[in-house]
Amino acid sequence: MECDRCGDDAIHHAAYSGAHLCGEHLRRSVEKRVKRRVREDTLLDPDATPDDPDRWVIGLSGGKDSVALTQILDDVFGKDPRVEMLALTIHEGIEGYRDESIDATIELAEDLSLRHEVVSYAEEFDVRMDDVVESDPENMAACAYCGVFRRDLLEKYAAEFDADKLLTGHNLDDEAQTAMMNFLEGDVRQVAKHFDASLGPFDEREGTDAFVPRAKPLRDVPEKEIALYCHVRDLPTHMAECPHSSEAYRGEIQSTIHELEENHPGARHSIMAGYEELSALAAETYREGGDAAADSPDLGECERCGSKTSRDVCRKCRLLDSIEAA
Repeated sequence: MECDRCGDDAIHHAAYSGAHLCGEHLRRSVEKRVKRRVREDTLLDPDATPDDPDRWVIGLSGGKDSVALTQILDDVFGKDPRVEMLALTIHEGIEGYRDESIDATIELAEDLSLRHEVVSYAEEFDVRMDDVVESDPENMAACAYCGVFRRDLLEKYAAEFDADKLLTGHNLDDEAQTAMMNFLEGDVRQVAKHFDASLGPFDEREGTDAFVPRAKPLRDVPEKEIALYCHVRDLPTHMAECPHSSEAYRGEIQSTIHELEENHPGARHSIMAGYEELSALAAETYREGGDAAADSPDLGECERCGSKTSRDVCRKCRLLDSIEAA
């Protein structure tokens, strides 16, 4: 199998486009799509200057997606004085797994001379995910606990850095799964919120002071291609999966989309193209003050930690209380 671009040996066949690509042209293809997404999302504030730069926090876990994202953003913006970047790594307290991935984040940050901070659940919350999984006071998946704690720390440190944007390494597969889950759950409000939170171009979103807005520059690139990209560039990457990752429902959706993609190449791209258009329409409807918009709860501050919440005590603090009582 030869590369369609140069005739060298191909390492990948992208069934959705029919392209056969060698390592170099796969690299170029991935980078081209990420750069296009950066432009289309207006990731860089057009008003940013060296004296008033756009400040970005990158969630760097050490896995393939976040490593690829960090490397590409550094390639494009590392020497741009209009941008300041901070890589933030979160240690959940998963023995062996996270320790190895943190080694990868440290190596990459040092290679790029990138500012890098590591925070942990143990220091911030006095909990470790290994212990939480063992006690499981709420009888729910590990990812449900971890997602709440991770989001809290990303928001907290993005705010402390005075960040303008929070960037995560969600790929096409991740986003197609989330889109399908929101569809199947009939959660139109969440679809609308998704646009303003992380999908829409920044110049089309409704701004909020409650949270640092997110962006997902890898969301056009399939997971497999990101893994190959890291291999081609020999990036320091921790490829193992979290031993506690067991979201049964998302796993079903993942399998369904994988089967669809096998039988109908391009299904993931079609799901996301339709979803992004519908999310924009839903967001516009909510902004116009429909009944659903009126039902949206007002956000206040958690009386324990000050985080934004629609209740007196935020979800994170309620989970911590439950864990401590177990």
